[in-house]
Amino acid sequence: MSAPLTPDGRYIVVRGRLWRAANPELTEAERDSLTRALMDARRRVKSTDPELKAAARHDVEAAKRGLGERGPVWWQDGAPDYNRHLAKNTPYGDWFLSMPEA
Repeated sequence: MSAPLTPDGRYIVVRGRLWRAANPELTEAERDSLTRALMDARRRVKSTDPELKAAARHDVEAAKRGLGERGPVWWQDGAPDYNRHLAKNTPYGDWFLSMPEA
């Protein structure tokens, strides 16, 4: 089961919390490449070598920024970023609470 996407497509909801969705303007190839880089970096974060772990964390951040999940928002209308906020405490609250599993 995939996480619900807000009506405007900006966030997914995981355990009641908003997480910024990937930029829909990315091509499929760009999204694939960045997702693969992210998964690879996440595997490397488990390293016991502090230098390798630090490099992997840097790579995770770079991939997430490339996807648009971190850093500047990818939308252009000036709307605030509610990343990591509880959905019920944001303008998405009514929508979220109306969902069957909310």
